[in-house]
Amino acid sequence: MKDKTARIFLKLDKSSNLVFNLIIFVLIVGIVYLVYSLAVRISLVRSENEAEQIALKSGFGIQVEVLNACGASGVADIITDQLRKNKIDVVQIGNYRSFDVDYTIIINRSGDKNKANFTADLIGVDRNKIVDQLNKNYFLDLSVIVGKDFSQLKPYK
Repeated sequence: MKDKTARIFLKLDKSSNLVFNLIIFVLIVGIVYLVYSLAVRISLVRSENEAEQIALKSGFGIQVEVLNACGASGVADIITDQLRKNKIDVVQIGNYRSFDVDYTIIINRSGDKNKANFTADLIGVDRNKIVDQLNKNYFLDLSVIVGKDFSQLKPYK
């Protein structure tokens, strides 16, 4: 009787070992799959960020309006030429509501600081002169308001 009971436990032990080993194998395969998919996602996000930085460095995808706020003729055109040479899409050129603005400012409409900083550096505007004024009704990223200090900007030097 004792011998028969020992055989039954031995058979149960072998079959339960097989089940546990199978469960462990499935879990290991699942973990490997999860780690692999996480690594793939991280590399995709990294490559998207790198592509965005490359696009930003070339000015691609930045939409700007240039407004003359100093009253001098042709100022907005010269700034526009500088921006377009660097692949920035100038969607509108015109006059500001007044001609008594002393300093050139950049109004950030989209909230993307990188675009604003890139554009400011490109035309020689101090980054302290970037003003955030988010507005979803504007279909552009930035407004460049050219002030009376235009002769100090990079296109004029």
